Amino acid sequence: MVEKFNPEINKVYFINQYTLLQILSGSGSIQVDFKNYIDWEDKVIYLEKGQYIKFVSDDFYVRRIEFPNEEVFRNKEVRVLFKHLVSLGYINFNDCADCKKYLSNTAFSEDTSAIIDVSSKQWYWQNPFNAERSEYQVIFDIKEVVDLHYAHNLTNEELVGLINENGSQAQALLKDKIGLSVKSLLSEKRLLESKRGIAFTERSIQEISYDMGYKDPAYFNRVFKNTTGQTPAEFRKEFDYSNRDTFTQDILELLRDHHEEQRSLAFYADKMNLSVKAISKKTRDKMNASLGQLIRLELVNTAKAMLGDDASIQDIAFKLGFEEPNHFSHFFKHHTGISPSDFKNQKVQFLAPFS
Repeated sequence: MVEKFNPEINKVYFINQYTLLQILSGSGSIQVDFKNYIDWEDKVIYLEKGQYIKFVSDDFYVRRIEFPNEEVFRNKEVRVLFKHLVSLGYINFNDCADCKKYLSNTAFSEDTSAIIDVSSKQWYWQNPFNAERSEYQVIFDIKEVVDLHYAHNLTNEELVGLINENGSQAQALLKDKIGLSVKSLLSEKRLLESKRGIAFTERSIQEISYDMGYKDPAYFNRVFKNTTGQTPAEFRKEFDYSNRDTFTQDILELLRDHHEEQRSLAFYADKMNLSVKAISKKTRDKMNASLGQLIRLELVNTAKAMLGDDASIQDIAFKLGFEEPNHFSHFFKHHTGISPSDFKNQKVQFLAPFS
């Protein structure tokens, strides 16, 4: 997907696919994973699934490119853009002639993955940590090990042993180039995932502490407060994730965008960073309807709109993901009390009831 848009101020945009964001204009700060950054105009930012970005100003204009093909990102040359070490992965757009040339034509190209190759070459040319390419591969090997094992309570020696046969040398390289030890990198990752759980889920602090590998929730509370200056409960209250209050709007937007091809509750739960059980309960509590009912309502209303535009029953059935037109007709009549043909002939205009 390629689009240009004006982000809403202070809205949390979750990253569900590898994503490139080009800041076309705007001042002020942006927030990614609880860290604020300034001066991002004319820069291209790279974010991986699971991160979020928030624009703390209302004058940003952004180009967003999402990459659905994850195979591209298994290339170790590419991960430097997305596996952030101490800051965001980015390139200076004004220093990359090839990037300028490509992005100026992106809206007209289907092969958006080509920009990743250009960007990774530019990143190595910028060389933010003054290291050799082979040294970067070792450093990012460490980052991948930390990302996989941050909650496993491994000793420093066990972590170093997972890196490669020269783990001790790798640890020294990390310290020399990045200024961090493996232990520090591990602590930062665990803190980040703790914050995500506290800010964006309804799970209890106790549950989160266990997920992070702590055996004692009280100890988790102390570590968190010593690091952030706040208890987990204080952090949750102060962060005040605004999407808690816009749940209805967000779920309806998701349904409008995806109901034609997605009817799985797990899909919507993943998009909302909730479990299936949690999203089902929250939907019923806030909207007095089940998520399944809302999906069916969107399907019926789309079908009605298409019938009103004189689309054929066969075309509607296939667009809405029904294997056979008669399956669609049965579904439509079951939820509206009238067949698609009769609805089309009578031009009846009313909203489908929940059922």
